[in-house]
Amino acid sequence: MGNNTIHLEEAKQLLDALLEKPEGFEEYHAIEIANILKEIYRKEGSETYLSYARMIPEEHLGEVLLELPEDIKDEALNELSVSKLVDIVDELDSDDAVDLMQDIEDIDIDKEREIFSGLDQDDIEDIKLLQKYEEDEAGGLMQTELFSAHLDEQIGEAVERLKKLKREEDLDNIHQVFIIDKFDILLGVIMLEDLITYDFDKNFRVYFDKTHKMIQTVKASDGSNRVANIFENYDLVVLPVVDNQGILVGRITSDDVYDVIEERATDQIYKMAGVDDETEEDKDIVSITKKRAIWLGVNLLTAILASLIIGIFDETIQKYVALAILMPIVASMGGNAGTQSLTIMVRQIALGEMSWQEAKSSIRQEMIVAFLNGLVFALLMGVIAYFWFHDARLGIVIAMAMVINLLAAGFFGAIIPLGLKKIGTDPAIASSVLLTTVTDVLGFFAFLGLAKIILT
Repeated sequence: MGNNTIHLEEAKQLLDALLEKPEGFEEYHAIEIANILKEIYRKEGSETYLSYARMIPEEHLGEVLLELPEDIKDEALNELSVSKLVDIVDELDSDDAVDLMQDIEDIDIDKEREIFSGLDQDDIEDIKLLQKYEEDEAGGLMQTELFSAHLDEQIGEAVERLKKLKREEDLDNIHQVFIIDKFDILLGVIMLEDLITYDFDKNFRVYFDKTHKMIQTVKASDGSNRVANIFENYDLVVLPVVDNQGILVGRITSDDVYDVIEERATDQIYKMAGVDDETEEDKDIVSITKKRAIWLGVNLLTAILASLIIGIFDETIQKYVALAILMPIVASMGGNAGTQSLTIMVRQIALGEMSWQEAKSSIRQEMIVAFLNGLVFALLMGVIAYFWFHDARLGIVIAMAMVINLLAAGFFGAIIPLGLKKIGTDPAIASSVLLTTVTDVLGFFAFLGLAKIILT
């Protein structure tokens, strides 16, 4: 199961064996079972897939469903009974329970209400708390399950409480004790590896020195990008979440942050290409076609604009056919140089690493890099053009045009995303189209304009 290749019959045999002895599910990660179900669905169809899904124990099925693609997961959520779904949601951590309830609501709001009414009061309160937050907020990523202790609580009593919670399987992935005061305000954290060395007859206050107060936190209203940045910068496994008064309300575990980082990267890639990630995942041909057509239409307009620039110099091109051969080189080099600058800037903006002072420094850096590259490739292309067409003036024209276009590409590749961010537009969406327009128009204008001046 460690690799991505699944032999269907072997996978089914494994799943049948696990269903006979359900305790065996503990040895496999949810993604491994989800991969088997996905393969069954694709090779043997919906009925066989659903028959297996119904037999998987509730304490494992919820996590498996969350690992499945949306369309396959939705089929199961449609077919599973309300009572089974109630048991499934009850077994999930609060953050996963909210995600699954949202999936159910998206396909059948009445079923979601029935399931909600079947949950116990504690689960209902946890779900309602987390549903107050948006998906891109820290509160939307956190789970309410955590282990905390009061500053004056006896350590031995806290350890016994933790043992009981673990026996009842109410907690997992516990690496630390969050220390709170009598008002539930977070004071700090004590790692379990330190806790086991303490005298259990004493309270936490005895051991709670400045070291344990050094802790990173986020507010529930903070954005998911801030959460991801803190995890990346401080190499955390768990991050506590507090409200505006500093009261501990939950924790975010690293597995949820991995999803945020992956989604952020995927979103940026899709937007840079001018496609919509939600539409692409729906697999709706009409919707995908419409979404892509919008940006293709914009691109067509920019291409027409570039063609109009070429049309201004049609007489020059007719006199020097070599210009038509060399024009794409100037535009292509400018486009690629601009894309390099653009990618760096969009990423820095997305990660929240771009202050105004840093922006000015980045613009300056991108222009210097573009200028130096422009000089190198201008010299190279000038020599190539000279030997190719035996015309020194043509070599000078393309060399000068390349320096101008690469310099412009570096500048606009850096400034366009900053400008879009300033006016409240996502830089990843429109930057590449605008940059292509600039590099094509300026590249053709510089090349053909210089040709007209120098060659005619």
